[in-house]
Amino acid sequence: MKEKEKIQDEIQEKAEKLVEEEKEKELKKVGGERRRYKRKTDEERAQEEVERWIPKTNVGRLVKKGKLKDIDEILRKHRILEHEIVDSLVNLKSDLLLIGQSKGKFGGGKRRAWKQTQKKTKEGNVPSFSTSVVVGNEKGYIGLGTGKAKETLPARAKALRYAKLNLFKFKKGCGSFDCLCNEPHSIPYKVEGKCGSSKVVLIPAPQGTGLVISNECKKILRLTGIKDIYSKTFGQTRTTVNLAKACVNALKKLEEKGEEK
Repeated sequence: MKEKEKIQDEIQEKAEKLVEEEKEKELKKVGGERRRYKRKTDEERAQEEVERWIPKTNVGRLVKKGKLKDIDEILRKHRILEHEIVDSLVNLKSDLLLIGQSKGKFGGGKRRAWKQTQKKTKEGNVPSFSTSVVVGNEKGYIGLGTGKAKETLPARAKALRYAKLNLFKFKKGCGSFDCLCNEPHSIPYKVEGKCGSSKVVLIPAPQGTGLVISNECKKILRLTGIKDIYSKTFGQTRTTVNLAKACVNALKKLEEKGEEK
């Protein structure tokens, strides 16, 4: 009986060792995958998501099958409900807007991409982070999205997804009386956008002027492909989120709409 018990104990020990070794291998694989995921760019992650994508809408199914290939037709006739549609048809660049403020002595003051807020509960303070992402392809396509989550990376992913869903195309041109080049380096006429108390007026400018506007709005206009512009701002311009939304609302008034509905 003692020999049988010894043999059973040895078998159990070997089985436990094998289970532990398998767990260690799985943890190493997971750790390696996480490291590879962190090294990947947004474009590589978007391609992987498109490959794994199982569409849920009719437009998504048509895009996945290759029957719909024109993003302009989709923007004109349909509403985009899946961000993979945009990823599969347009190569977009993204940038974070500095909407937050770092903490520190005397209130910090240095701008950062994460805006931190917190809710008071019985258990204590529950922090949350929000961020804004702008996407564009430098050819007249632009989208702005904001996301909020308990951690920074999920908030960024959510904002990027919403920015792609809010994508639209607007018309560029050369509307300045000082310039007769007829090249799409600026906007065709003066437009105005408003959000909250922030108001932005975009004015066409001649070639070589550059982007005469705040730094965060410069990020938006660079991703649209606009090279020269004048601007005026009114209201609480330090509220970066509203200022960026006002800029995008001004560009939306130049949105290209086809005759077909």
